[in-house]
Amino acid sequence: MVTIAQKPVPAYVQIKEYVRKQIESGAWAAGSMIPSEHDLVKQFSVSRMTVHRALRELTGDQLLTRVQGAGTFVNGKKYQSTLIQIKSIAHEIESRGDVHTSEILVLERTTDPKALTALELPADSYAFHSRIVHFENTVPIQLEDRFVNPHLYPAYLGQDFNAITPNEYMTREAPLQRAEYVITAHMPDASTRQRLRMESGDPCLVLHRRTWAHDQVATDVTLWHPGSRFQFSGAF
Repeated sequence: MVTIAQKPVPAYVQIKEYVRKQIESGAWAAGSMIPSEHDLVKQFSVSRMTVHRALRELTGDQLLTRVQGAGTFVNGKKYQSTLIQIKSIAHEIESRGDVHTSEILVLERTTDPKALTALELPADSYAFHSRIVHFENTVPIQLEDRFVNPHLYPAYLGQDFNAITPNEYMTREAPLQRAEYVITAHMPDASTRQRLRMESGDPCLVLHRRTWAHDQVATDVTLWHPGSRFQFSGAF
């Protein structure tokens, strides 16, 4: 058991310094999971609130990443995606030696007016819609919300998106001509935060992208990423 001095340094500060030293010494490697709040409460004989404050502040300092349902991890690696090229997220994950899996939330036909406008389709037509969570080594890193032009990809709803990503299917069926995108920071709603296992108050990096194929708008997609554990990269 580690004894916490009552004065003059507050307990939560001493816990923060202990965690920092464990990381700096290499005892806790980048990407590794640290002891749980419960274990630290027992180790230091303090309240859970004290431990929670220490870990919350270290997360704010970007030394730690907290993943709901999984634990707290030492920062070091951020999951990333390239911007110059549109790549399959599965290929990017596998190129790092990691494992990609996905969870399909929605796969449907829709008449959403905003989707039809974005895809430049007539108001009395329809589009295809999918929502998929992508995981890297069981950690959720992207929520993909995609609207698709059914004239370019008529078999979209029949695909097994656990075996192939939407990007892989569309590239095979109708290669993209061009794309436009914008990246912003947004606070996620409760559902998105839960799907991405994010702490309350953490922002998302949001990429909104439209693509074209055969001189038509092919897809309108919004990609939500946990800001504390994701980055975009590119070079030209």
